[in-house]
Amino acid sequence: MMTDKMAAAFNEQINKEFFSEYYYMAMSAYCESIDLPGFASWLMAQAQEERLHAQRFYQFLLDRDARPLFAAIDAPPAEYDSILDVFEKVLEHEQFVTKSITDLYKLAVEEADYPSQIELQWYITEQVEEEKTAKEIIQQLRWVGDKSTALFMLDQKMAERGAPAAAPAAE
Repeated sequence: MMTDKMAAAFNEQINKEFFSEYYYMAMSAYCESIDLPGFASWLMAQAQEERLHAQRFYQFLLDRDARPLFAAIDAPPAEYDSILDVFEKVLEHEQFVTKSITDLYKLAVEEADYPSQIELQWYITEQVEEEKTAKEIIQQLRWVGDKSTALFMLDQKMAERGAPAAAPAAE
């Protein structure tokens, strides 16, 4: 059984994961509006992945006899300065999520909640990958600069990302 304090923290994280989905959908819509459908597709896949993360947290709460509770989701920004600005915001957001998950892990340690520690290790590994990917895209966008042909090619490459596989369930 999970403590009330731990369950509340997991519920907060569910809200952050759903906000992340909403945020990436808004970024995807922005990319569509500036004729970058490949980036839009990549961000929509990212949004879907965030929903899967929220669902995994949801199921983990249920598996631990805790009740998932939902809070309002804030509206994400709709406008950005450039595609580079979008991905700088992606990195900032992923760093925010990383901190949130590591704070959740610290709480699990304080609460001696070993099942939560094990579950959160998957998310910690996932966050390393998320930050790395965002940094790589930012670097590619910096290399591209204002070269429209290169941006077109990068947009084509971004479209190659498929829909995310379901986040593996906690075992």
